[in-house]
Amino acid sequence: MLIDTKDPLAVAVIDAIHLGDVATLRRLLHDHPEVGPARLGDLVQSRTLLHVVTDWPGHFPNGGEVVVVLTRAGADVHAPFHGRHSETALHWAASSDDVEVLDALIDAGADVEAEGGVIAGGTPLTDATAFAQWETARRLVERGAHVTAFDAAALGYLDVVKEFFPHYVEHDEDDLGNAMWAACHGGQKAVAVYLLARGADVNWIPAWEQLTPLDAAARGQAGVKNKDVLKWLHSKGAKTAAQLSDR
Repeated sequence: MLIDTKDPLAVAVIDAIHLGDVATLRRLLHDHPEVGPARLGDLVQSRTLLHVVTDWPGHFPNGGEVVVVLTRAGADVHAPFHGRHSETALHWAASSDDVEVLDALIDAGADVEAEGGVIAGGTPLTDATAFAQWETARRLVERGAHVTAFDAAALGYLDVVKEFFPHYVEHDEDDLGNAMWAACHGGQKAVAVYLLARGADVNWIPAWEQLTPLDAAARGQAGVKNKDVLKWLHSKGAKTAAQLSDR
């Protein structure tokens, strides 16, 4: 069932979710049981009520309890967004760094390996690491998510990185470069040092984003937290993409 987001009932339900007004939400779902499993939107783009509670910026009041109420009312934890991508509500919780809601969704049966993310159609963990949502990224790993070399490097899991890139064999240049980029993106100096010793390029530019490891470490709020990595990169001759293009 599709409900237009401008419908007064939809507006009331969305407001109750965003306010964390559990009592009103329960009443609305009791009086209108068709709303629980419904989708909001139209034939071009629609989402579930679980997407509403996980919508950016997340962290709405009583988020975990709201998830429980919605799933008991028929909201599907596996349902994807319909539109430009097909992210589940778990993807959105991961992208908002909302651990409480993330846990509630997984407890309700959400698949930590669901595909459809905006980042290469990947999993919630792919979104979390790409968007530097470190709390939900680590919680997803704790809850059983599969860890790639990129994830391990970005999160600073050096022992796991060593399993992907053991010192006694040669490694693919692209694989090393992507891991180096991830380590600097995540501010993980120890991982970056290890990867450099394996032959990774500190000026690697991935195919999917025209930024060097130095750019990745310095951008936005990450630059404040990544001072050690930035200092180390400079000491190793790292350049920005702009500097490399000026050569």
